[in-house]
Amino acid sequence: MVGSNFGIIYHNSAGGAGSHGNHGSSGGGGDRERITPASHLSDFMSQLEDYTPLIPDAVTSHYLNMGGFQSDDKRIVRLISLAAQKYMSDIIDDALQHSKARTHMQTTNTPGGSKAKDRKFTLTMEDLQPALADYGINVRKMDYSQ
Repeated sequence: MVGSNFGIIYHNSAGGAGSHGNHGSSGGGGDRERITPASHLSDFMSQLEDYTPLIPDAVTSHYLNMGGFQSDDKRIVRLISLAAQKYMSDIIDDALQHSKARTHMQTTNTPGGSKAKDRKFTLTMEDLQPALADYGINVRKMDYSQ
């Protein structure tokens, strides 16, 4: 199969300096060492010990405990913090794209609309609501007449 290495990553060893063009030959297989995905995972988990996510460990642990999950390993808590940070970042990025599209439509419909490149954007519910809907989260404004 061309282009598929089934998750195995090869690195050139010190002795194989001139092996850049030998990918198709069968005789030069000894100049690369195999690194499996499991070793990448263990390297990543060891790097999590030094990483400080934006969401503090205490906040993540609190919400994990509320959900019935208990872990003494801070790397697991940081991994979940990192996943939550990525999830929130994706939602906010989608909301920014909605805001840019909305403001672009407003400026193109008005004659002489401003087209400043250093425009600052404000996160509003008008932009956040469709971004959250893309992820299956329904948000409604509160009814203030109650």
